Amino acid sequence: MSELTLQERRAAASVRLEWGLVALGIVALIAAPFFIYPIFVMKMLCFALFACAFNLLLGYTGLLSFGHATFFGGAAYFCAYAVKAWGWPPEAGILLGMGGAAVLGLVMGFLAIRRQGIYFAMITLALAQMFYFFCVQAPFTEGEDGIQGVPRGSLFGIVDLNVTMNMYYVVLTIFLIGVFAIWRIVNSPFGMILRSIRENENRAISLGYSVGRYKLAAFVMSAALAGLAGATKAIVFQFATLTDVTWQMSGGVILMNLLGGIGTMVGPVVGAGLVVGLENTLATSGFPVTIATGLIFMVCVLIFRRGIVGELYARWLSPAEAGSDRDKA
Repeated sequence: MSELTLQERRAAASVRLEWGLVALGIVALIAAPFFIYPIFVMKMLCFALFACAFNLLLGYTGLLSFGHATFFGGAAYFCAYAVKAWGWPPEAGILLGMGGAAVLGLVMGFLAIRRQGIYFAMITLALAQMFYFFCVQAPFTEGEDGIQGVPRGSLFGIVDLNVTMNMYYVVLTIFLIGVFAIWRIVNSPFGMILRSIRENENRAISLGYSVGRYKLAAFVMSAALAGLAGATKAIVFQFATLTDVTWQMSGGVILMNLLGGIGTMVGPVVGAGLVVGLENTLATSGFPVTIATGLIFMVCVLIFRRGIVGELYARWLSPAEAGSDRDKA
């Protein structure tokens, strides 16, 4: 069997697996609030969207950012302040948070993409720490107390978000729209160029692509979607605090992607669910959450080197590879 046919079989198997997981996940999420505490699931969805946004940059463009908490937490602050101080409706606050995160991403990305590898990562970390200290001192963030008591209001003046089930399905809708946007970007010609940059940047340059512009565009898109997650979280929990802009938050989203599987659509969702679930389960147990997360991370590195979903993909596709080898023989 030709190499092209093998690749086609692997791609088809991957698509079937991914769509199967997506369909199963959507059904589970629709039914989830009837069996699981809705606030917990909403928190998981916000962090899952954040992880998917980060995966767009790391998994499909090959850029490791240590400063994505800037966009997540910054959007939360922008949204919370607009809704509480200016009396904006929640949908306008979320859009403002998303737009503010995109502007921050444009500024940070413009400075960071001039370097590669660890230098790129360190620049994003340095800029993120600058933004953190800005949030500590800025009057509108209310310092270490954060912006509290943010009203949920009504979506478009119709849907009362103070009703938990209404809030849940709005968050689920935002999550699905965000993930669909990422899927559409990844599977577009633009996404193919991003993958080529990830695999061989010099080859992409030799083909005439303006690599810097594509990297910056991917950075801004990732920042905007991370901002969408952060602004939604601010409405759900009705506050925005310094926790959302710390370097630990940036490290947490990297961990979610590593556990779930970098470069897969479903992996970041699984990783976010695992991390948030651990935090929620161990919060009252007295056992340190960081130690439990570290142990699970070590197990995943040793057993699931591609991440949980990445390893599942590899094992699902192995029969196709074995069948191809038999045909060649």
